Amino acid sequence: MMFRDRLNAAIGSSGSLLCVGLDPDPDHLPAVVPRTPEGVLEFCLRTVEATREHAAAFKPNAAFFEAMGHEGVWVLEEVRRAIPRDRIAILDGKRGDIGNTARMYATAIFDRMGFDAATVSPYLGRESLLPFLERRDRGTFVLCRTSNPTAGEVQNARTGDVPLYIAIARMAAEMGDGNAGLVVGATVPEAIAEVRRIAPAAPLLVPGVGAQGGDLAAPAAASGTGPVLINASRSIIYASGEGDYAEAAGRAAAEMAERIANARPS
Repeated sequence: MMFRDRLNAAIGSSGSLLCVGLDPDPDHLPAVVPRTPEGVLEFCLRTVEATREHAAAFKPNAAFFEAMGHEGVWVLEEVRRAIPRDRIAILDGKRGDIGNTARMYATAIFDRMGFDAATVSPYLGRESLLPFLERRDRGTFVLCRTSNPTAGEVQNARTGDVPLYIAIARMAAEMGDGNAGLVVGATVPEAIAEVRRIAPAAPLLVPGVGAQGGDLAAPAAASGTGPVLINASRSIIYASGEGDYAEAAGRAAAEMAERIANARPS
């Protein structure tokens, strides 16, 4: 099945555009969670179980797992196994390198770990994207206009007559076949609208609506022509610092999913 079809099926079966980000930061984990690989695994598994009803996708951030060394890779693989097969599992690793290296990244993410999609940096040009985009059943979310405060220092730089992020959106739209998505932050709603005009049907991954305070209106409107996943991480997984963290995450996911649904065009 093509990635766009798999993504639309996940959105349809869940009735949600929510993507739950899994960023197990030792400095923010609930006090009851042991700061060990086993403790992090239990935290992630309970969070996935509590939020799965309200989410179309899950997005583990590779850095928080890799920081634990080889045991963290084991935790990441176990978390992937726990994500339901009718949901989209995205590895947020922001990989980006020349052809042969990019091919190994794609093999690791898609074949060895079994993720459905990955975040990829386009900074090295088309050859950093092709090994991912060749996999038409898997998704490639290309960093375009991200939600972090300093993103504009690079992504708004002019290339020809447009900002760099617009040139990236055009390139990805030309290369993909329903599997080329774009990462555009909710903190820059005008960029979401511009990118949607360039790539009306491309999958969008939109971070920044939770702890970063981005608005839901623009990503919800963008879902009118193509699939959109709206990511929230800290506001869901750290909804409680106590032993009820999983239940609190479930409630936070339900509330965010409802907010997204209410913001979608009728």
